[in-house]
Amino acid sequence: MSLVCLTDFEALARQRLSKTSWDFIEGGADEGITRDDNIAAFKRFRLRPRYLRDVSEVDTRTTIQGEEISAPICIAPTGFHRIAWPDGEMSTARAAQATSTCYITSTYASCTLEDIVATAPRGLRWFQLYVQTDWELNKQLIQRAESLGFKALVITVDVPVHGKRRNDIRNQMDLKMNLMLKDLQSPEEKFIPDMQLSSINSSFCWNHLSWFQRITQLPIILKGILTKEDAELAVKHKVQGIIVSNHGGRQLDESPASIDALMEVVTAIKGKIEVYLDGGVRTGNDVLKTLALGAKCVFLGRPILWGLACKGERGVEEVLNILKTEFHTSMALAGCRSVAEINRDLIQLSRL
Repeated sequence: MSLVCLTDFEALARQRLSKTSWDFIEGGADEGITRDDNIAAFKRFRLRPRYLRDVSEVDTRTTIQGEEISAPICIAPTGFHRIAWPDGEMSTARAAQATSTCYITSTYASCTLEDIVATAPRGLRWFQLYVQTDWELNKQLIQRAESLGFKALVITVDVPVHGKRRNDIRNQMDLKMNLMLKDLQSPEEKFIPDMQLSSINSSFCWNHLSWFQRITQLPIILKGILTKEDAELAVKHKVQGIIVSNHGGRQLDESPASIDALMEVVTAIKGKIEVYLDGGVRTGNDVLKTLALGAKCVFLGRPILWGLACKGERGVEEVLNILKTEFHTSMALAGCRSVAEINRDLIQLSRL
């Protein structure tokens, strides 16, 4: 079967993965309303193209935190990539390096940070942290990532507790051991997580950000901001960026779709820090709409795992390249010759 769009990879990945693994990757919290709305919300916007412009050359390059990337399309942090492919995050990292794509590596990566760096030494990587109750462990993880050349610290803020994911409960999934051992292609292989999972820190709050700023020189990005109030607090606390995200609809169900929350956040921060988005991006038009509404780039979660499940490293490359090609086409058809020309005045989205 020819795979020509991201949903083609979704369909094939569903066939390839066990039910338990598929349910883990695709599952949303509670009724899955936010998960589904992340995708549907993009279709409530329409593009207004401008024609008779010279688009014989279209440049998709941009920068994030001062680093150039080939297009405003990056890889979001998702854990346990070895669910989808034996080499897990190492395959993902090689694909990111090959396509000049930023890859945010999860706290719960199923390969060591050292192995990920060794397999793709030239790749642009950020490190995502779930703040743990053990503050010494937090410090060790951050300093280890910094010493390995990760370029930013992404702190996830929307998991004070885990959302209720019904299918995971029905499947009696235990990420710490059972699922990983069952779904590795070599059952005899003993999987040991890179770190001992301690508890998510439910007391983590704004005042703790100064502690992180004291122990690292990395730019700090907050992932999971959805409101103008929190966006304003992020600016006040001098972080360097925000990822507008609802955790793929896996945390608080019936929270806003990411693209809907984006407008509120962008308006609140007034260009003072960079804003990014994850959640629901499936087409080049989705990327164009996100940038038109003020985001610097998008991050892909589930589609990366679909590519990994289908073809490993090559599948991730294909997913990224398909979306980049679609985005290039969308830019040309909308009359945009560079990412800098994508803005609300030029695109003028109309909500239906």
